[in-house]
Amino acid sequence: MVSLSVLDQSPIRKGGTAAEAIANTIDLARQAERFGYSRYWLAEHHNTSSFAGSAPEILIAAVAAATGRIRVGSGGVMLPHYSPLKVAECFRVLETLYPGRIDLGLGRAPGGDLRTTRALQPGPQAYDVGVFPQQVELLRQFLEDSTGLQGEEGGFPGDHPYLGLHATPRGPGMPDLWMLGSGGDGAIIAAQFGMAYCFAHFINQDAGTQPLDAYRRNFRASRGLAGPRGSIAVSVTVADTEEEAKRIAASRNLWVMHLLQNRAGAFPSIEEALDYPYTDEDKIMLRAIEQRGFAGTPEQVRGRLLALGEAHGVDDFVVLTITYDQKDRVRSYELLAEAMGVKAPS
Repeated sequence: MVSLSVLDQSPIRKGGTAAEAIANTIDLARQAERFGYSRYWLAEHHNTSSFAGSAPEILIAAVAAATGRIRVGSGGVMLPHYSPLKVAECFRVLETLYPGRIDLGLGRAPGGDLRTTRALQPGPQAYDVGVFPQQVELLRQFLEDSTGLQGEEGGFPGDHPYLGLHATPRGPGMPDLWMLGSGGDGAIIAAQFGMAYCFAHFINQDAGTQPLDAYRRNFRASRGLAGPRGSIAVSVTVADTEEEAKRIAASRNLWVMHLLQNRAGAFPSIEEALDYPYTDEDKIMLRAIEQRGFAGTPEQVRGRLLALGEAHGVDDFVVLTITYDQKDRVRSYELLAEAMGVKAPS
């Protein structure tokens, strides 16, 4: 059975505001729950005029409060910026507030430029990306300990400096752990720690099936997951006609082109994208960008998603849709859910 979820970067459109973008996030989450989507993930980006989602743990609380069933989580928390204990405690609070509904997706990408990365980190002792696996291990130990399953002394060995430290509030249950990645490294780390893995196809189509193949081949069972659980994140725009879908997608495609040219800002209108004076080099880049996502009618996109899922061995899709107008974004998710046969539980 196919599962559909949402990845929301809280995009800011030209002429709009960050407050509007976050209001649209709350609105879309309510609609996605009504359409039958399984999970709603909030992304993390810093020092950008393109996205309002710089603190996913705060948006998770707002989205979970505005909905009643859908799982809500991070897509993802960029762990190299943070203390594993602090992340564990943020998500322990979320799990306590919304038991059984919280996902903790992790990534190691910076989510911003080098200067921003340095500003986010806690001074000269900041974590090097090379210690990311150790951060993941610490985070998992803190989360598992806080369920009480590890006893009063926690899940650390007797000589560990963190013995007896707990991520609070302690209580039953813990977030579902996911690793997000666009290449092989994240897949191997997810497999090593027995975590679910989501491959960011919308970032790196050229990787083919290699990340998910490596994940399944190297998977080790954990307390939380007995076997591999894979997902794939895809950029999608759906409309009633192929022409309309491609027209709507023109806004995002122009933004991606500007991103690749280090000129990204707020998302342009459809009219600006259609009237833009593209150079011959721009047109070559634009054709490549158009291949990075699926834009078309519900049946066209359904066929491409199912083919992609079969090739990668997954039936779980995390869908990223960015449009200039909120009504087009909501409609795209609605049409996709109908085409894929996804419905909210009665």
